[in-house]
Amino acid sequence: MSDVLLQVTRVSKFFGGFAALSGVDLSVYSGERLGLIGPNGSGKTTLINCITGLLSLDRGAITFRGQDITRLPAYRRARAGITRSFQIPKPFASMSVLENLCIPLKYAARSPRTGAALEDEAAQILELIGLREKAGAAPRELTQIDMRKLELARALAGRPKLLILDEVMAGLAHSELDEILAILRRLNAQGITIIMIEHILRAVMSFSERLVVLDAGVKIAEGVPAEIMRNKDVERAYLGE
Repeated sequence: MSDVLLQVTRVSKFFGGFAALSGVDLSVYSGERLGLIGPNGSGKTTLINCITGLLSLDRGAITFRGQDITRLPAYRRARAGITRSFQIPKPFASMSVLENLCIPLKYAARSPRTGAALEDEAAQILELIGLREKAGAAPRELTQIDMRKLELARALAGRPKLLILDEVMAGLAHSELDEILAILRRLNAQGITIIMIEHILRAVMSFSERLVVLDAGVKIAEGVPAEIMRNKDVERAYLGE
């Protein structure tokens, strides 16, 4: 296995008396495709919010590329190379698709380019994910899959070393799922480490090299997809006794 890129150690997060995460450990390796799964309310999004800095930890520590980032604000984690997509895309409605990428390129990735050069850099990302022809479109004109691509493009504009995807394929048809999976495999082949949170098990099972399973804020299983599918604790978490 490659070097550890991200290390989550005994992370806990409480909301009042409710433990959303309880002592979660997680290692993510450079170049890996990791799936994070679990039933609704299991703590998946809370965990990535802790990793990306949207939420502070109550206990535990997080290191990225050997650096302790536990207390770093979200923008510094983004500049260090951790970017994410969100379940509900919220692009800048008054800007074109291309302009939506120029903002994270300029402020998150701190691109030295300006003007036409910055737009060329944004266009290259759109080409990579198949949105080049819609660079001038407004977000309201996009289809569901194109909105998902735009959300992915905005995350890529941060020049990630670790890309975290929170249900990037929600609401897509089977053929559209395959299109997004092909894009993600190309990104991974270029060296981007990916954590995928996804309820569509066909997608996450086919994409992931390794799976981590959460239930009620606790890690209950970890292994390759074939092992996870045979795991009785995972079966109980999804289906009950």
